[in-house]
Amino acid sequence: MKNRIYMFDNAENRQMMSFIITTEDRKTIVIDGGYDEDAEKLLTKLKKITQSDRPHVDAWFLTHAHGDHINALATLLENAPADFTCGGYYYCFPSVQYFEKYERESVPRLSRFYANLPKIASVAHTVSTGDCYRIGTASFEILQTYDDTETEDIVNNSTTVIRMALNGKTVLFLGDAGAKAGDRLVARYGKALKSDICQTAHHGQDGAKREVYEMIRAHTCLWCAPYWLWENNQFYSSDPALNGTGPFTTLETRAWVAEFGCTTNYVAKDGDQIIEL
Repeated sequence: MKNRIYMFDNAENRQMMSFIITTEDRKTIVIDGGYDEDAEKLLTKLKKITQSDRPHVDAWFLTHAHGDHINALATLLENAPADFTCGGYYYCFPSVQYFEKYERESVPRLSRFYANLPKIASVAHTVSTGDCYRIGTASFEILQTYDDTETEDIVNNSTTVIRMALNGKTVLFLGDAGAKAGDRLVARYGKALKSDICQTAHHGQDGAKREVYEMIRAHTCLWCAPYWLWENNQFYSSDPALNGTGPFTTLETRAWVAEFGCTTNYVAKDGDQIIEL
């Protein structure tokens, strides 16, 4: 194995987030995983990367409870729980009652996660801001979890923000951090958010604002975005004539990261990506 980040595209031309990270000392880490339809591919990739028919994941981090981030894991736990092993699951989600009050449409996804929790309870860990985890030569710092005073866009703003350090590089995973979550990050860390690589928030649009990227100043960005989202096209359209006509703010985010020094972009629209560290 090498020090690598694998970023995957969605099976059905939708936005989602799915990463596998490997280290030279043969550790395997997953972040999120995608929709239900991404589960089979994720398991296949794990088998190929680990060269095992029953791969072992050393750590599985979940950023927040939207289906395009956690449903693949739910599918794997429900349909093929013996097909892989995992040393630890790391997450921090608000309660179902909190979702029912502020974002009722997301209750089924969170309830599904909690229904599967007994299967992994012995290796499940609720993280807190400031926690650090060492997975072989990689370290993971929890920069932020949810704030239960939030009442708007509460699932995205409950994103667990993670910074990984591996082989002298820092990689910031913003998940789907919304504007309020981004404001809290800037207030808490300021210029200490500086990282070499940044996964752009909320698939690169309508998430954390300009000030967050100004503090991060990453030279490389990871975009969990299909073509239509990258080009601000209409939903699911791949027609170049419609580029720039959609309701998304991706082009604005692209301008921000370029302004603050990003020269390399890895984008899911181009298929599965491998980032060497």
